[in-house]
Amino acid sequence: MSAKNQELQSATTKVLIVYYSYSGNTGKVAHEIHRIAGGDLVGIDPVEPYPGNYNAVVEQAKRELLTGYKPKIRVSVKNITSYDTVFVGSPNWWHTIAPPVITFLSESDMSGKTIIPFITHGGGGLGRSAEDIVALCPHANVLKSLSVYGADVKAAQQWMAANWPIQQ
Repeated sequence: MSAKNQELQSATTKVLIVYYSYSGNTGKVAHEIHRIAGGDLVGIDPVEPYPGNYNAVVEQAKRELLTGYKPKIRVSVKNITSYDTVFVGSPNWWHTIAPPVITFLSESDMSGKTIIPFITHGGGGLGRSAEDIVALCPHANVLKSLSVYGADVKAAQQWMAANWPIQQ
């Protein structure tokens, strides 16, 4: 993180980057956002890992999303209330955020926070991810989402260069 961004961040906001990554793409983008924005970086892990077979994961995710199932997760955010800005990362699964991210947002009070979604995908774009995050966090300020094809860290770098620090 540049000295200018670090100075601006520490003077104005406390940042959390929280993400779920199945294949590693969302994790790569999360690490790049962390490099630029600083703050705390936290991965979300389902207690019961998803299968290693891609087709099995696709079917499981579809069932979970259709039934509203929220998997139990492991995540170590000590005090969510201490953060002002929360980057939320997820792969696009069936046109929305992955169930572990749904669980995290459902269990976290995001009232008054600025949320910046970043969604990785294999061609489906954002889908309805942003709308679903708004619905899960009705008392937060959800900003425009970053859509990243695969693990295109360069797209994250360009977006961050143009948008960070966020001016409100």
